[in-house]
Amino acid sequence: MSNAIIKTDFNFPGQTAVYKGKVRDVYTLENGILVMVASDRISAFDHVLPKGIPFKGQVLNQVATLFLNATRDIVPNWLVGTPDPSVAVGLACEPVRVEMVIRGYLAGHSAREYKAGKRELCGCVLPEGMKENDKFPEPIITPASKAEEGHDEDISHEEILSKGIVPEEIYLQMEKYTRALFQRGTEMAAARGLILVDTKYEFGIRNGEVLLIDEIHTPDSSRYFYSEGYQERQDRNEPQKQLSKEFVRQWLIENNFQGLEGQIMPIMPDEFVQTVTDRYIELYEMITGDIFEKSDTSDIEGRIKRNVDAFIATL
Repeated sequence: MSNAIIKTDFNFPGQTAVYKGKVRDVYTLENGILVMVASDRISAFDHVLPKGIPFKGQVLNQVATLFLNATRDIVPNWLVGTPDPSVAVGLACEPVRVEMVIRGYLAGHSAREYKAGKRELCGCVLPEGMKENDKFPEPIITPASKAEEGHDEDISHEEILSKGIVPEEIYLQMEKYTRALFQRGTEMAAARGLILVDTKYEFGIRNGEVLLIDEIHTPDSSRYFYSEGYQERQDRNEPQKQLSKEFVRQWLIENNFQGLEGQIMPIMPDEFVQTVTDRYIELYEMITGDIFEKSDTSDIEGRIKRNVDAFIATL
């Protein structure tokens, strides 16, 4: 097995703070710059699994970079550069505490809510007579409030404004960007034989301007179906062929873990870890159309430190 980035403990020039999320470690520098390290940690059911997945962080970072650069004509974003395969450097923003989730199909959370009898999600009316993985007449935006801890929660446009989470003009701008980004992502996915099913975008404010932040259109933030055979599978009421980390969730469920109280997190055997690495590389190559080039993992922390320090010196 190759080395994996499980945890980081860097001290970059001008560093003032560090935040460690489920997957990314974010280092803040004094000049309004963020250094975001995509670790090889993997999370499911709001829990981080004990073992890292070699090259997963590199896959996420490079896919996000591709799409951030491909959508700059739609919305300005935080990314300044990627000095290392697993690192993105960008502008610090004040995050908007709302995730803009957009869904083109009745899948995942929306399908579960629909199956439970709900016909409205975040203020959006869901048509009668749909079955799981059917396409919506038009994509729907179902925002989620960003929780400091625990699960994010569904929230409607009206609730966002009434609670004063974000001014209306900012929210409407985020909605406009969300629809345009999803359209671009849908077109880029179609060119690769994929369907962009649903995804989420996060935005921040810098000097009064709305910027796209974090990652976009990665297998961790998005769900993809294979286009070929989609309609046939729907007609036969068969599950869709997915390009996402859903298979990791399924392995956990089969091993009696869904993040519920009293459940014990199973330890992935090395063979399954290798399978997950292989699937992420497959995801990268399918989404981008490029051959994945594995980075040197003999001294990951040293490599990252050297690359980031050299890049910071140019800013």
